[in-house]
Amino acid sequence: MTDPAAVERDAAEAASAFSHPAVAPDATAAYGEHPDQVIDFYAPRGAAEGPVPLVAVLHGGAWRAPYDRQHVTPFADFLARQGFVVANIEYRRGRSLPAQGSQGPVAGRWPETFDDVAAALDALPGLAAAALPQADIRRVVLTGHSAGGHLALWGAARHVLPHGSPWRLPSPPVLRGVVALAPIADFAVAEELGVCGGASAQLLGGPEQFAARLPFADPAALLPTGIATAVVQGREDIVVPPAVAESYVAAAAKAGEMVGLTLLDGVGHFPLIDPAADACAVVAEEISQLAW
Repeated sequence: MTDPAAVERDAAEAASAFSHPAVAPDATAAYGEHPDQVIDFYAPRGAAEGPVPLVAVLHGGAWRAPYDRQHVTPFADFLARQGFVVANIEYRRGRSLPAQGSQGPVAGRWPETFDDVAAALDALPGLAAAALPQADIRRVVLTGHSAGGHLALWGAARHVLPHGSPWRLPSPPVLRGVVALAPIADFAVAEELGVCGGASAQLLGGPEQFAARLPFADPAALLPTGIATAVVQGREDIVVPPAVAESYVAAAAKAGEMVGLTLLDGVGHFPLIDPAADACAVVAEEISQLAW
């Protein structure tokens, strides 16, 4: 049973993260015909001289329809104020109506969620260069929170997807690295812990599809990547507990790859994307270390 004090803290952290007004982008570009196939771009604030790194953000929300990119626009603006060009990527999520027997909106769409992230990342360099010419498309860092952290790790691992996958890349993507924030990074552990009400299994099409699709979707199965990777995680996170990130880092080590893990004391799930929280500054520093 979850500690009532932890639940109260989580609610307060969520309220703070979601209290900031949405920030309109400086430009928006479509990477497909569906309304969710869009990327919002934020120009670096202040006097940025010359090309600056591009940070691509993938939002969380358990891959469920009610949670779109709007809730991370303050975080995107925060990163733009650190001097980055920022791309806030939208993608198709679960259908708004719950499936039969489900207690809420289903998490994700198979294969559409993965189709969209792959297409968005493939289109990103060209769209960014057109929208904000100061974007240095040779210095790209992926970041994402929670379910978006999963997608960021997955996006960086497409070159190690099983042969025959439609999302597989022939060579590693051109990235400076990945900074995953409280990511759902190991699906087996996430399901054991009931993370987000079994969202990982729903994303893969349900329990009957889980094992077969795991090699195509689970970051812990897509190692090593050869891409510099860092994970930032709150020790007090009750939404995606630290055990999920720790299992991913252990899997990377077993595969011969070192993944950085920063565990923040007294921090839960939402301060990582809350511009008012100290944890958000830690995230920006992790990104800066890879980007510059």
